[in-house]
Amino acid sequence: MNTKSMINTITRSLAVFLIGFIFWRTDVFHLFELKSPETGILGKTEVLFDGKSLKGWHGFNKTGEVKNWTVIDGALVCLGAAADAKGGDLVTDQEYDNFELSWSWKIEQGSNSGLMYHVVEDPKYHTTYETGPEYQIIDDLGWPDKLEEWQKTGANYAMHIPNNQKKLMPVGEWNTSKIVFNHGHVENWLNGIKIVEFEAWTDDWKKRKNEGKWKDYPDYGLAKTGHIALQDHGHKAYFKDIKIIRL
Repeated sequence: MNTKSMINTITRSLAVFLIGFIFWRTDVFHLFELKSPETGILGKTEVLFDGKSLKGWHGFNKTGEVKNWTVIDGALVCLGAAADAKGGDLVTDQEYDNFELSWSWKIEQGSNSGLMYHVVEDPKYHTTYETGPEYQIIDDLGWPDKLEEWQKTGANYAMHIPNNQKKLMPVGEWNTSKIVFNHGHVENWLNGIKIVEFEAWTDDWKKRKNEGKWKDYPDYGLAKTGHIALQDHGHKAYFKDIKIIRL
């Protein structure tokens, strides 16, 4: 083998090794660089759901085995065992403050669910929504009762309603959602479109809280760091591709 051939062989071998090492690191640590196509945010992305297990998650204010959530065909599935949104929510082991969170989800006809952030675990709180703002997920068209705009999918539940750009996939089909929380600036995205934008803790925010559903929940929305929560509202819901970038 001449010198030129030897150099080419070594170069190819090194390239194969580096590619393999990169994929190994990604598999072990579930971290990689990702740039958001909508917001342009570039950072280390953490995969919160591995598609195989409930590793990294636990029941809200609970320890031990989780029985009302399972993994089916690579999706994290709520079996809908809780009664009226109490007692069955799933939360991340870790806490997050400023972030871009993205995920895919689908629900069945007549289902209700949601995703909360900045959730505080403490025995004095009986539900995740006592502290954590909620990205609403619900069957807008098939829910048996009339829904107010603040109750519909993509709303900052009971606080800020989606704009008229919202495009929701039919029940049973996958949607993609995103929440950006950056030092009080908040954005809710649905299927690639920003549908809610507001500033937390402003006078307007406080007015909405004190005059609405959360007036009897003094700690709602005040935490600046906390867990991510998936809601068991007594209905089946499916989640996958759950990723977060710390800002």
